[in-house]
Order: sequence, then structure tokens, then C-alpha cells
Amino acid sequence: MAGPEPGTPAEAEAQVEPEAQVEAQVEPEAPAGSEARPGPEVQAGPKARAGAVARARRSWRGWRGRRPFWGGVLVLFGGAEILFTVRAPLPVVLHIGIQGLAGYLVPAVMVLCGLLILFNPAQRLFYSILAVLASLGSWLTSNLGGFLLGMLFGVIGSCLAFGWLPDQPPRRRWLRRDRTGRKAADPAGV
Repeated sequence: MAGPEPGTPAEAEAQVEPEAQVEAQVEPEAPAGSEARPGPEVQAGPKARAGAVARARRSWRGWRGRRPFWGGVLVLFGGAEILFTVRAPLPVVLHIGIQGLAGYLVPAVMVLCGLLILFNPAQRLFYSILAVLASLGSWLTSNLGGFLLGMLFGVIGSCLAFGWLPDQPPRRRWLRRDRTGRKAADPAGV
């Protein structure tokens, strides 16, 4: 009895048959009238939701930790506040005059710098310098820097973004105190 010749499609088919038989063995289907029960991966109970929330929170903290988050948020908020005060009613506006376009352009640059600090932290030095210059320029162009509040937010946020270091180890929040009020030894040794 001659078998299939080596290198022919019949030989390759003979070698594949055992694998195909293993893949063909599947669980039997449920009877037509019965309802299929979902597996544990489909059921979402309180523990599964809590785990998903914990994973989302960890990923948010990781994303936030890899960029100068608070610096970017403060620059963004400062620019938005200045834009809001530029749109104030006419009796409230102190300085709009001939520099009307600059009154909108400078805070728009601040908002853009805040977003770029958040989403492109590799170029944070350039964006923070540009944001601090725009913040200081808003004193002349946009209602005294959004009545001083937006300008301060922009300057402080720019300084935070400029001083942020990407490879810094995480810090402990607070030293723990024992029940008597004395400071206990920090578990991290910091």
C-alpha cells in the first residue's frame, strides 16, 4: 500500500488532520428551549465594577504622573479666565481699545499652551516659557490680566510646568501619625 508521496498536498493534508480534529471538538450546544447562562466574564457585579473603577483610576494616575498635569491645568484655566473676562459687559471692561485683537489672541495662546503642556510634555520647557510670556503680556492686553487672577494662574502654572522633572520618583503624601500625635517612622524611609 503506497502512501502519499512526500511533499504532495495529500501528505500535508494527512499531517493537518489531527489538529483539525482537536479544533473540531467543541462544547455541545444547549438545547433549543433552554436559556444560556452567561459566564463569569459577562456578569458584572459590584466587585467587577469596583475592579474596573480601580483600574481606570490607576491608569488615570499613571497618565497624570507622566506629565506636568497641574501646571498645564493652571495655564489652561488662567487663559480661559482671561478669555471670560474679555467678554465681560462694557462697564466692567477696563482695557479693550485698539488692542482688541490682542485681548483675544494672548489668552488663546495661553489656552493652547496649557493643552500642549498636558498632551505634549516632551516640549514643556518651550510651552511654559511661551505661556509665562503670554501671561505677563495679558496685563496690558486683557483687562489687567483677567483682573490679575488669570495672569497669576498662568504664571504659577508655567513655573510648575517648567520645574517638572519626568524621571522623578513618586513621593509619599503625608507622614503617618500614631494615636498619641507623634510622628511615626515613615514606612518608605523618606
